Amino acid sequence: MSLVTNRTACALGSHRVLEPAGALPQSAWKIDNDPRAFENEILCDVECLNVDSASFRQISEAAGGDEGRISETIRATVEARGKQHNPVTGSGGMFIGRVAEVGSALRGRIALQPGDRIASLVSLSLTPLHIQSIDRVDVATGRVWITGRAVLFESGIWAKLPDDINTDVALATLDVAGAPAQVRRITRPGQTVVIIGADGKSGMLSCAQAKARVGAEGRVVGIVPDASTESARLLQRTGLVDELVELDARQAVEVHRAVGQRIPDLADLTVNCVNVPGTELSSILCTKQHGTVYFFSMSTSFTAAALGAEGVGKDVTMIVGNGYAEGHAETALQTLRDNPEVHAYFNRRFASSTAL
Repeated sequence: MSLVTNRTACALGSHRVLEPAGALPQSAWKIDNDPRAFENEILCDVECLNVDSASFRQISEAAGGDEGRISETIRATVEARGKQHNPVTGSGGMFIGRVAEVGSALRGRIALQPGDRIASLVSLSLTPLHIQSIDRVDVATGRVWITGRAVLFESGIWAKLPDDINTDVALATLDVAGAPAQVRRITRPGQTVVIIGADGKSGMLSCAQAKARVGAEGRVVGIVPDASTESARLLQRTGLVDELVELDARQAVEVHRAVGQRIPDLADLTVNCVNVPGTELSSILCTKQHGTVYFFSMSTSFTAAALGAEGVGKDVTMIVGNGYAEGHAETALQTLRDNPEVHAYFNRRFASSTAL
């Protein structure tokens, strides 16, 4: 039965906002997470949350890596705010679940039926979430299995899970789908691209798209904290980077020196995919005058980026890491299909034996 209320349903979800008045769900401090559907909402039974990398790192570090304390933190956030919206990082994540109900105003207008298994492609920081229990936490992947329900608004985006990709792998990939899609869009043949955090999920997929786009005349340089990891070695072995540099991206002077030695003209495009703060100036210093910096990282301080660029006299275009781009879900999944070794690594890293 649909939620009985005197609030007028809004396509953007403002009818769920409790405080402050007039806000939209993402910027709101608290939203209504009643697990029933308005006529223009999609109600889902949630199986798993994929907390975004920056948020989960912060929660895990604050909890000392203890699964019980991580669970308590997530439960407390959802109880206080009606959504998994980390008050420290400001970010959320996404979920996998099955459609429980399609609101009456959406039936026949969208290609979803009760029972369809989907991944949300909008942030948990704006998604009404009701948790009955937290059943398991995977500290290594930032994945949290729950019993609960979530609501997608009329304006929300989602993807049906593919049959040819493991569910956990699809979730991990769709969580960062905006990165490879945006990199594909803004990279040009012959360019030099620097990817900071090349060895993470978004970094690996971005390397694959950048290398495909720059072609034989272009160059992709990855920056990683440890070049001995399996993912870093895979990038070199498969040729998804032309060079891999081991650096702490928080050390801007060292990064600037090392990149300048390898790329005297600096990068046409720098992509920031790290999950730690304090890497804004490194990204800017890697980039040539009038080049582009794409901050996909949710750890980015855009104040630090703007003032940092001003302080070093860099006229660069800075792009906010929008998690959405047209066709981003299919672009990200196809990137896996087109790069079998990356796909195999994602299977080893993210697939659980219980995933369908």
